[in-house]
Amino acid sequence: MTGFQARLERFENLAAECELIAKRVDGSNRELYLRAGQHYRDLANDVRALIASFNIAA
Repeated sequence: MTGFQARLERFENLAAECELIAKRVDGSNRELYLRAGQHYRDLANDVRALIASFNIAA
């Protein structure tokens, strides 16, 4: 389970980093970092749901 928790934290950190970078760049680069950040948020949500499903099953 700690592997999933570590992955969740990593995705959340990557999403936050992308959002910070997006604030500092302009144009198409901003869109790229916003999309990457959203992708990492989606992955974090998927891992969070997976962890919750293990907790329910236990």
